[in-house]
Amino acid sequence: MKSVLVTGCSSGIGRCIAEGLKEHDYKVITTARKKEDIENLSEAGFDVVELDLNDSNSIHKAVETVLSKTDGKLYGLVNNAAYGLSGAVEDLSREELRKQFETNVFGTHELTTLFLSVIRKQNEGRIIQISSVLGFVTMKFRGAYCASKYALESLSDALRYELKDTNIKVSLIEPGPITSEFRTNALNNYKNVINKEQSHYKEEYSKIEKEMNVENYTPPFTLGPEAVLEKVIHALESNRPKAHYYVTFPTYLFALFKRVLPGALLDKILIRI
Repeated sequence: MKSVLVTGCSSGIGRCIAEGLKEHDYKVITTARKKEDIENLSEAGFDVVELDLNDSNSIHKAVETVLSKTDGKLYGLVNNAAYGLSGAVEDLSREELRKQFETNVFGTHELTTLFLSVIRKQNEGRIIQISSVLGFVTMKFRGAYCASKYALESLSDALRYELKDTNIKVSLIEPGPITSEFRTNALNNYKNVINKEQSHYKEEYSKIEKEMNVENYTPPFTLGPEAVLEKVIHALESNRPKAHYYVTFPTYLFALFKRVLPGALLDKILIRI
């Protein structure tokens, strides 16, 4: 039975991936940061490890714990844990931007490189990065999150090139709108970080808050997390996994737009969203 570690499994995409891989007879190790989420996963029958990507000690401890549960081997690493920070670029402090990168880039990178030394010895394995459509197109008020996902994509592409002559495959999965708690959490993060009353964008922030606070608000073309799970399974099991997996119509559309549209026209479209 092949072992797969999935990070960020408290809800949404991560939880769905963990459940789906378990049904496909993988030995699934999950991670969560909060005590209540760890307890919930454990009660649901998952093998769960505490992991805080902002803490190197936590990362090293998690790696040791995972390897003790898998006889020192790991076939798949699915880096899903991340969070979104919304706000205009000029309203973001250096500290908040650093926090965004600590979780979405630096912590993910450290975890990946620690496991890579194990996977190299096996000369077989899959590293799957859950990125975003915002990993290759940028939207206003999403600068911090976009920057972190652009960075993750660049590191992942470079890693894939460097592992070309091995049996270790690196794939990026790029969802668009997916049903999860991500947007709610992003809104809460924004409220904790951005001083709307002192911002040049006060009116626009108010419009965004009103839109996102509508009960059961769902962006157009939203799919369930099962759509991401489908891509993860292909990336784990295909003899020739893709470098990039698009998920949802907007992701395919903007990938096309980025290839064929002049920069100025693409800018006009993105500015209006």
